[in-house]
Amino acid sequence: MIDKEAVKEHVRGLLAALGDDPEREGLRETPERVARMYEEVFAGMNYTNREIAGMFDKTFEDDLDFSNPESDLVIVKDIDVFSFCEHHMALIYDMKVTVAYVPNGKVIGLSKIARIADMVCRRLQVQERIGTDIAEIISMVTDSEDVAVLVEGCHSCMTARGVKKTDAKACTSTLRGRFLTEPALQERLNLAIFKEG
Repeated sequence: MIDKEAVKEHVRGLLAALGDDPEREGLRETPERVARMYEEVFAGMNYTNREIAGMFDKTFEDDLDFSNPESDLVIVKDIDVFSFCEHHMALIYDMKVTVAYVPNGKVIGLSKIARIADMVCRRLQVQERIGTDIAEIISMVTDSEDVAVLVEGCHSCMTARGVKKTDAKACTSTLRGRFLTEPALQERLNLAIFKEG
């Protein structure tokens, strides 16, 4: 679990190391505020992928017709999330996640897909791992090996410092199972994602 008291102590030290006075009016409550914020924005660090899968493992089987598994495809796109780069602890923002999978006898509630993406992002992360973590959890919950996760985001460690390319976006993809081997399935995914309107 996140140690809020340790966070407060270190934030006070960081403020002093930056040359400011942690006891001045505007900063006096900053360590407490940061500790509360970190508890919220890094909530995913408290759980393994398996534990997250257990939190969101409600699936539906009874009322669904899987008579044509070759044509079934579930896609949830444009899930808004944010995360923090583990290299600079800088914000990764304007992030959009798309999750697709081929059902294998059961489907997960659509809101659970967004919740999984959100919880995975609430960790110190690299964007590449976000996709693999989401894919792993979706596979655990749905028993489907056929999963694709696409992530696009802006990294403030690249836009606000260093190279300072404010329009740069990172795009990553994680493809598992038939999404790796079947061009027709890849094409269906592309059509669904890039379809206008």
